[in-house]
Amino acid sequence: MSDITVPRRRLGTVGPQVPVLSLGSWHTYDRMDFHDAVDMVGYAVESGIDLFDVAVYGIPGQPPVFTDVLFSAIVRAAGLARADYLLSTKVWLEGYPEQSLREQVERAMFRVGADHADLAILGDIRSPDLDLEQLAGDLADLERSGLIGHWGVNNWSAEAITTIRGYAVAAGSAGPQVAQLKYSPCRRSIADGAPFAELFSAGLSMQASDVLEGGILAGKVAPARQIGRDPGGVRERIVAASAGVAALAEELGATAAQVCVAFTLTHPATANVLFGASRREQLVENMGALRVLDRVGAGELRARLAPFWVDGDVVSPSGP
Repeated sequence: MSDITVPRRRLGTVGPQVPVLSLGSWHTYDRMDFHDAVDMVGYAVESGIDLFDVAVYGIPGQPPVFTDVLFSAIVRAAGLARADYLLSTKVWLEGYPEQSLREQVERAMFRVGADHADLAILGDIRSPDLDLEQLAGDLADLERSGLIGHWGVNNWSAEAITTIRGYAVAAGSAGPQVAQLKYSPCRRSIADGAPFAELFSAGLSMQASDVLEGGILAGKVAPARQIGRDPGGVRERIVAASAGVAALAEELGATAAQVCVAFTLTHPATANVLFGASRREQLVENMGALRVLDRVGAGELRARLAPFWVDGDVVSPSGP
């Protein structure tokens, strides 16, 4: 077990206490040797990192992915009981309401070998006709049934979050507890903007995602695997900035990955940072970000990384 203490923070106002670091991505366990995956997941839980995002049950129109199915076998092989870890799943809205939320979550839990998700994250809104009132009511029903513990949203606008929160409260739900947002030294406009500051002050937490931009900020400037969307079309700017981030990290006696993970934890609303380590060594390296943050300090780190903010002039702080 690591000698690094992983702190825990509450998700939102009524969500669970979660570790500040968590594991998961589109293609985590299907990129790993099975024995290595079992070793990494067991080590993570022993070290206090017990929140796992197994969100890829099935994205409409995309090739099938089996990282969640593999996770069900990994936790069994690691000797973990369901009570030993927290499970986060993704709820996709492209087929809703024709496909009910309940059917989608039940299928996701069947694939991952669990009877409930501690957290469900709603995927991007892609239709202006999405009925947020109906959606909030369906989520409240899932909470009451115990199929999900709490829920949050992925890359929603501040306006949409405010709207669904009102409907959720009326339906008897506490509403969204967390917003999963792209956040890194290069992508800051949304999470650091005024619209989300208001939501954060009301108790919403942030889960920072894409903190390494698919590995680009860790030095893999031409990643071969599929990575997330590119709001604002700034990926080339991020590639250009990656050398400066790496140079600063070396000056600070850290790796670029550690500096990026540490940066996300300087935001007061960050409850959790999600990354897709596919080797135990990567996990250990990212855990070292906690020591970098303690040693350098939040204020100094934000100031030193300020020159690498590249989406300030192209991405609206209100979100998509």
